Amino acid sequence: MARTTSKTLAGVAALVLVLAACGRGDEKAGGQAGADISQGPATGTITVWAMGAEGEKLPALAEEFEKANPGVDVQVTAIPWDAAHNKFTSAITAGQTPDAAMVGSTWMGEFAGMDALDPTPSSIDKSAFFDGAQKTTEVDGTSYGIPWYVETRLLYYRKDLAKTAGYDKPPNDWAGLKEMAKAMQTKAGAKFGIGLQAGGTGSWQTLLPFAWSNGAQLTKNDNGAYNFDSPEMKETLEYYGSYFSEGIADKEAPAQPTTEPDFVSGRVPMFISGPWMMSAVEKIGGADFKDKYDVVPMPVKKTSSSFVGGSDFVVFKQTKNRDSAWKFVTWLADAKTQVKWYQSSTDLPSVKSVWQDPALTADTKLAAFGKQLDTAQAPPTFATWEQAITALDTEVEKVARSGADAGGALKAAQASADSIGTGK
Repeated sequence: MARTTSKTLAGVAALVLVLAACGRGDEKAGGQAGADISQGPATGTITVWAMGAEGEKLPALAEEFEKANPGVDVQVTAIPWDAAHNKFTSAITAGQTPDAAMVGSTWMGEFAGMDALDPTPSSIDKSAFFDGAQKTTEVDGTSYGIPWYVETRLLYYRKDLAKTAGYDKPPNDWAGLKEMAKAMQTKAGAKFGIGLQAGGTGSWQTLLPFAWSNGAQLTKNDNGAYNFDSPEMKETLEYYGSYFSEGIADKEAPAQPTTEPDFVSGRVPMFISGPWMMSAVEKIGGADFKDKYDVVPMPVKKTSSSFVGGSDFVVFKQTKNRDSAWKFVTWLADAKTQVKWYQSSTDLPSVKSVWQDPALTADTKLAAFGKQLDTAQAPPTFATWEQAITALDTEVEKVARSGADAGGALKAAQASADSIGTGK
């Protein structure tokens, strides 16, 4: 809890992440913590950038912060996602960054490598967040910013068609999932048993939950290099590829899949995706469709894990109002603020304790996402991640669409990653 004497900080008094004392002393060797922020209300002007729907909704939330801190003016600029990365890098190069901003979690390594981010103050309790989400803020042992909101991926399945296929609920292991997917075809009339991305941009986000569930580590040499060609990754890609080679998943699947209508029609009665797909399939399926499907954690090989994504919120080193910028970022992770943000945006809270709020516990499907977040993992925060993962996407496509050897594909992805390096 925050200890504060200012009545104007009433909206911040329920902070779950600021400790009364100084830092927790849990930084890794080589890491650093930023200077603490002062007591008292935020003042002055804060410029903030945020992307997409979040950028459009954030001004209304920021007004609540301004009410709690009458001397502050939060100026939010909404940025389209497709233009955001270049806008940030140009602003960093030109020394014209905002005070604070929403940042894609896979950009953190790159921006930290450009020496653009201010280290998180030592008074912020990193254990308040889901572990996988917190790790998205950490580069070489130093945390920059906070996880603002999170998402993870679960298995969606049609309960009614599963019953026709002979299943009251999905098996929880790899072999069982594959057998159920086959049964969806042979007994429930599905064209394909499960929808999996057949390579192309972003396919790693479907592959890696299986890999993490198989114990794969994406780095080696004490977090000094990529690790795409491990035995665990090979076994994972062979398993993933077998869905396509055996006709259980569509090797000709388009780059922009028709997931929602295929799920509602029963053509493809299972897929892996995030919480936003609940409203998407229910919109197409109609009022009664929510009772026809459910979501469950990723199937187990050695464990059950998934991808943790979302966005972080950072303060830039060149801020002209560091103290107030950090007060705003800290306030975004306040328990009450996170509940309000979820209710207005449906973005899932990054703070673990918030998942006990009735706003989230009332929905059993949503609760399943919260359970998966306990074990969900994030990719490494290397500055070159976006480049290196492109090669893996390409190799996954060769395996899925053309039946290429998984081992050879991963060796090629590893060679490309080695040539790119980690950016350290």
